[in-house]
Amino acid sequence: FERRHVTVFSGAMLSFSIIFNVLYLKISDYATNSVIYLCCSSLLFPGLIQREGGSMEQEMGELRRYRTQSISRGEFALSDSFYFYRKGLESIVDDQVTQRFSSEELVSWNLLTRTNHNFHYISLRLTVIWGLGVIIRYCVLFPLRITLAIIGISWLVIGTTLVGFLPNRRVKNWLSELVHLMCYRICARGLSATIQYHNKNNKPQKGGICVANHTSPIDIVILANDGCYAMVGQSHSGLMGVIQRSMVRSCPHVWFERSEMRDRHAVTSRLRAHVAAKRNLPILIFPEGTCINNTSVMMFKKGSFEIGGTIYPVAIKYDPRFGDAFWNSAKYNMVSYLLRMMTSWAIVVNVWYLPPMTRQEGEDATKFANRVKSAIAHQGGLLDMAWDGSLKRDKVKEEFKEHQQKMYSSMVVGKKARNSQEPHTESSKS
Repeated sequence: FERRHVTVFSGAMLSFSIIFNVLYLKISDYATNSVIYLCCSSLLFPGLIQREGGSMEQEMGELRRYRTQSISRGEFALSDSFYFYRKGLESIVDDQVTQRFSSEELVSWNLLTRTNHNFHYISLRLTVIWGLGVIIRYCVLFPLRITLAIIGISWLVIGTTLVGFLPNRRVKNWLSELVHLMCYRICARGLSATIQYHNKNNKPQKGGICVANHTSPIDIVILANDGCYAMVGQSHSGLMGVIQRSMVRSCPHVWFERSEMRDRHAVTSRLRAHVAAKRNLPILIFPEGTCINNTSVMMFKKGSFEIGGTIYPVAIKYDPRFGDAFWNSAKYNMVSYLLRMMTSWAIVVNVWYLPPMTRQEGEDATKFANRVKSAIAHQGGLLDMAWDGSLKRDKVKEEFKEHQQKMYSSMVVGKKARNSQEPHTESSKS
């Protein structure tokens, strides 16, 4: 009876929220038409930078071709410096890497936070509509959502704790999955999440590893809303620690202490042991290691692909018109971020389950990780980038600079030296 009561209560709240989401779509059309000249401007003026997209050798070859004197391959040309000047200026004006660590700029306003500060005021009518939206989102939707979130988290702690007292049998596993699914679905209602799952026949199976692109902490809620997973992460204290300890009593999640996280071999061995037990839930891993703004997929750490077993790729794509799901941890703490999520219009997201993938014969972990990453990026309509997401906090490694130096020196010295100094790129350790 209690479960039915909670389900009906959350369903009623969801229906109430959907009414406002439909109304928002109509209002959004008007707002888009009011600022349609922004789209026209973006078509007429593609930007300050027109990137060539070629390799260093090709672009320098173009620069040398316009010289009056022909230059052989083994000679230095002063015009080569213009290539490095241009690349440096491009990075200053429009850095393709660091812009992935901030919210994407929308073409039209979604009646939420401004992403373009040049348009604080457009018309009185839009300002009034925005004010009404603030009242609806903060005074009507937010109290309902926070209530659902409290119910979901409370029931997760209580339910998993009670299930943890049962002996390790099929009934315990069944009840554990039931409690997890119910709680995650209630929490998804608390975010007014509208989720469309594609290709469900490719859903991750037990004993496998599910890897996905990472945009937000709520990625876990989005995926667990359609199936149960074994979570992997660091042990915490406080409220998060209470939730982790209660969850691990009913389900074999993998939590590491801070000291263990630094021991790469210890982490890999524990994950291998989990995957070896085919009855265990699939492990959910985000190989990027940090949140990206859902416009691209950055380098996958190779550690997740050294464990062995079957990899189940998943592509997650959020619709930014209804709310910005990206978590900019440098700008917002967790509480502020969740407040932004619960006061947005909705979380609209598409999830694609891709066919399972395994390492091919002679394929190392790095190449396998890149192959999986490319498949996720292609399916989700995201930009496939080779850069490491850790650049959000760390400086560029010296190896990247040395790689560019070796490429140029091989052009100047000649083909023979190039073969002997072929750079070897490798994913950073997870």
